[in-house]
Amino acid sequence: AVAAAMRLGAFLSALRPALPLLLGLSLGCSLSLLRASWSHSAAEERCLAPGPPAPPARGAPPEAAEGRPGPGHEDFRPRIVPYYRDPNKPYKKVLRTRYIQTELGFHERLFVAVLTSKATLNTLAVAVNKTVAHHFPRLLYFTGLRSAKVPHGMVLVAHGDERPIWLMYETMNYIRQHFGSDYDWFYIMQDDTYAQAEQVKALVTHLSINQDVYLGRAEEFIGGDEQARYCHGGFGYLLSRSLLLKLHPHLDSCRNEILSVRPDEWLGRCIIDFLGIACVSQLQGQHYHTYELAKNTEPEKEEEEEFQAALAVHPVSDMTLMYRLHKQFSRIQLDRVYQEIQDLQMQIRNLTALTPAGEAGVTWPVGINAPFLPKSRFEVISWDYFTEQHLFSCPDGSPKCELSGASKADVSEIIESAVEQLNRRYQPLLRFSKRQLLNGYRRFDPTRGMEYTLDLLLEAATQKGHSHVLAKRVSLVRPLSKVEIIPMPYVTEATRVQLVLPLTVQDLDFVANFLDMFAMNTLDTHDNALLTLLFIYHPYDAQRVGQVDVFAGVKAMVGELEKRYAEVKIPWISVKTEVPSQVKLMDIVSKKHPVDTLFFLASVWTEINMEFLNRCRMNTISNWQVFFPVHFQEFNPTLVYRGEQTASSNTDFLRDGHFDRHSFAEACFYNSDYMTARTKLAADILDRDEVLESMEVFDVFLHYSGLHLFRAVEPGLVQKYTLRSCNPRLSEELYHRCVLSNLEGLASRSHLAMALFEQEQANST
Repeated sequence: AVAAAMRLGAFLSALRPALPLLLGLSLGCSLSLLRASWSHSAAEERCLAPGPPAPPARGAPPEAAEGRPGPGHEDFRPRIVPYYRDPNKPYKKVLRTRYIQTELGFHERLFVAVLTSKATLNTLAVAVNKTVAHHFPRLLYFTGLRSAKVPHGMVLVAHGDERPIWLMYETMNYIRQHFGSDYDWFYIMQDDTYAQAEQVKALVTHLSINQDVYLGRAEEFIGGDEQARYCHGGFGYLLSRSLLLKLHPHLDSCRNEILSVRPDEWLGRCIIDFLGIACVSQLQGQHYHTYELAKNTEPEKEEEEEFQAALAVHPVSDMTLMYRLHKQFSRIQLDRVYQEIQDLQMQIRNLTALTPAGEAGVTWPVGINAPFLPKSRFEVISWDYFTEQHLFSCPDGSPKCELSGASKADVSEIIESAVEQLNRRYQPLLRFSKRQLLNGYRRFDPTRGMEYTLDLLLEAATQKGHSHVLAKRVSLVRPLSKVEIIPMPYVTEATRVQLVLPLTVQDLDFVANFLDMFAMNTLDTHDNALLTLLFIYHPYDAQRVGQVDVFAGVKAMVGELEKRYAEVKIPWISVKTEVPSQVKLMDIVSKKHPVDTLFFLASVWTEINMEFLNRCRMNTISNWQVFFPVHFQEFNPTLVYRGEQTASSNTDFLRDGHFDRHSFAEACFYNSDYMTARTKLAADILDRDEVLESMEVFDVFLHYSGLHLFRAVEPGLVQKYTLRSCNPRLSEELYHRCVLSNLEGLASRSHLAMALFEQEQANST
């Protein structure tokens, strides 16, 4: 019995960990059986229930009673389109659109048309352009007759006739023909109207695009039906895309049959007569608020709720009044935003107090992401030290440089903001004024923004006139704002790339590998890329070229490629110089190619591939942007592996190396952009050609062009380790860059430390 009890106890102890699982399975099976029996019985009752089916709900269509969508829901019913291919027709490749937005038929949201005239084009229209135009995604100005000179930054459409009805007719025709299929909403306003752009954009986001919308300030026709109303043109009005498409076929009839003096009345009568739609001031719960300005109105003194809620204000008599209105509405909007921020911060504090972390979980500033917490010492974000005159972390690597430009403006603004916040907190008891910035620190935290720590020497004055000098440390954050997408010109991947490869005598050992990679990745794949070789002869070698040509082997390899690929020609250019300046070499190449040529300035260690060439095409935009990739430089395998077998390239891709930020040898740019920048450089240096020896193509674009310089790491450019020869005849800066590139390309710090340790161990034994 004792033995049986011991065996039972051992069995139960072994079964104890599995008891919850067994109980869960048993309970689940029991509940599923019960639910199945209930469902079965309910189904039998429904099937066996006598009598006719229950009638649908009141007002519901028959289709809805049967579980099918009713009329008007056809657009939302999913449909399966079967794929069928006619075997008798040859297969044709389907060309898909570049962007998914185009393929899915998405439209832009809002188009704005401003009706102006020759008399007000340079006054009121310019004021509209400077105040609200940059807030709208697309804005055009329409006039009858244009002046001799169109103001800068304005897209103007002139119809050739100043008659108001004709101008409205031609404008509606133009909008339908050119933008009717691209936008969902069309906002029409006059140049004597001030519109709150952000409020108008917010309005259209709350309206359904499936309805015919004619929204504005509704006015009655003189002597007409009270139910028929038109939208007053002075306060602007909104038209939906569906209404514009339906109205377009009737515009000619409206022009011939409807007589009116005012263009807004003419358009309203046209919409009512042919579409039966009247203007409304309220739709789908959204109100179109307007405000009519009286004569000699002071916008700064307007405190009425009707004025503050207005989307459009009319009439605006002059440019100054337009700017004053914009300033006042901007102040109102800013106050609303600040109040909303305070309300949200209060809600965050109240909710955080209920969390497990309590009040300690509130970050500063409230609502901004907490500072980045590094997981290792390599992730620590360093602080940059600065004073009011100098910066001690300079872009060029120097320990100290003068504070100027945007950095100086940033420091001045942040000091003023700090003093202002202190006065706002301690007034009226204390009034602070800055005497000196003792210490300043800043760092950029990518999770929240720019952080500042300031040690300020302040003078504090009391209400009684007493003053005292004290030092105070303050912390500030300039948070990251809303991310905006910058519009860029459209580019394609079909552009031909012209590779330019400068070669010196020291590069002869690497030419064969370059040509092999070029043939494999471009010629074999029929990529749209050409190659031009630039043979740089030393004056001594140039004198002996008739006897011994140092580049004879390279020319033979080029001949073999041209025999293998009959349609390919690889030209070369011979240059004699002691100092191979990159700018002087490009001057020679630039003159031998058309202005629309896309150059890729390569080095002999570059391994060309299709992936990078496509990025070169996409990142280089004529008259807009040039591309300077940062290639990946592999470390010295002797130091990294120390006699061990080299790791597989698949597993250690971009591992045993670094991105060489000191090298500017590779570049993608258009010939036209280079010629423009080079012309400005020539006018600056006059005939001092020796200056060109201290410059690279990067410096030319940086200092003598207004283009975007896009410099980014490029994983598609991987170079094997090579000890480059640095020409001492180049400028000190270029020679220093070359030396640093060689030194940092040896190995990582851990590899160098291991090599030194092994050397010391060997010396000690």
